[in-house]
Amino acid sequence: MDQRPLGLLTIHVKKGINLAIRDARSSDPYIVITVADQTLKTRVVKRNCNPIWNEEMTIAIKDPNVPIRLTVFDWDKFTGDDKMGDANIDITPYIEALKMGMELLRLPNGCAIKRVQPSRHNCLSDESSIVWNNGKITQDMILRLNNVECGEIEIMLEWHEGAGCRGVTSSSSKGGGGSSSSST
Repeated sequence: MDQRPLGLLTIHVKKGINLAIRDARSSDPYIVITVADQTLKTRVVKRNCNPIWNEEMTIAIKDPNVPIRLTVFDWDKFTGDDKMGDANIDITPYIEALKMGMELLRLPNGCAIKRVQPSRHNCLSDESSIVWNNGKITQDMILRLNNVECGEIEIMLEWHEGAGCRGVTSSSSKGGGGSSSSST
């Protein structure tokens, strides 16, 4: 099996909305994103239940069916950090839109390719649009946190294919085709 990633997914972690209070009057939240053996972490925002991170985290996607887990924690100096909720990021609709490839070049900027509705099978708190903008496909999401009394996280997804990536269009064919490059 080809171990090269399909591509790189940049997750723009924008902000938290109405996060749970875990300290006396507020929280010191940070986010951990985990997929397979990769773990990335935002900075801690002190004393804020509506933090603004505006951070980009890029992960290699080898299998789009492996869950991407976002977990919010409250940083504590002297005790273990408290969990403030979690959510799975469902990239299946996003990958399907990416597979449209060259067909998208005729679309005007700002055109919604697909709209994803909240359901029991995703953590969306509101409709999410996959949009064609300036030659890129992006998806804005507001994720409802699970296992906590309140809280949402706003993120945006953006896909990149670079040297050494298989690409999403080549993964959809059974023969494995696609571009060739030497593996390391």
